[in-house]
Amino acid sequence: MLMFQSPPPTRYDLRFTIADIPIRVHPLFWLITLLLGASGDILLLPIWLLVIFVSLLVHELGHALAFRRYGQRSHIVLHFAGGLTIPEPVTWGSGLANVSLSPNQQIFISIAGPGAGFLLAGLVIGIVILTGGSVLTTWLLGILPLPLTAVLPFDSRILNLLVTLLLWVNIFWGLVNLMPVFPLDGGQVARNVLIQYDPLDGVRKSLWLSVIAGGIIALVGLIFFRSIFMALLFGLLAFQSYQSLQGRAMGF
Repeated sequence: MLMFQSPPPTRYDLRFTIADIPIRVHPLFWLITLLLGASGDILLLPIWLLVIFVSLLVHELGHALAFRRYGQRSHIVLHFAGGLTIPEPVTWGSGLANVSLSPNQQIFISIAGPGAGFLLAGLVIGIVILTGGSVLTTWLLGILPLPLTAVLPFDSRILNLLVTLLLWVNIFWGLVNLMPVFPLDGGQVARNVLIQYDPLDGVRKSLWLSVIAGGIIALVGLIFFRSIFMALLFGLLAFQSYQSLQGRAMGF
């Protein structure tokens, strides 16, 4: 999918490394993140930008460290549609080749991204409680309790907002990322599980699951969360999976 592919490098990219993992931040990452966080209060934009940058970076580092566990180096790109962790070919003899990973290893790598975000959220919750604060539970759709609202023991609107946003992004969107919609992490997991149980038809079944789940989540996002962004994103992902099904049916 084009929007989930790595954009070409530019002279304005921010480049750095963490734990020997190369990281590149495309300039459109900052622009799109700011636009998505625009709420009329310009003073809150830096907090929103910091939360998204840190959360997305932690997510991708989870993938990268999981790749490293299986002997494969990778690099991270943060771009206008989110982030990517891209495995790098390794040298075998006189040429380059990709490390062959089993479906279970692929599942672990996919889960490691959201898992890193959940660990970050758990660390934040622990700090809030140790400092005498509390975390309020929000009932998602009235059935799923999620700790998403922080109350710090001192009056600081900025810190309360920072902590609450960190919890919301890493817990709520971490769970959304695990929905079985391709190419999100949950879609990758569903595909590898279905391939193990049905090597011949697992990919097709995973695409149908992606179409159905994507359509349902788009409707839930629009009706219950009143989020046009969520509806458009999952509607687009569902349509992309349907196009892939049509392509497979035509032998492309």
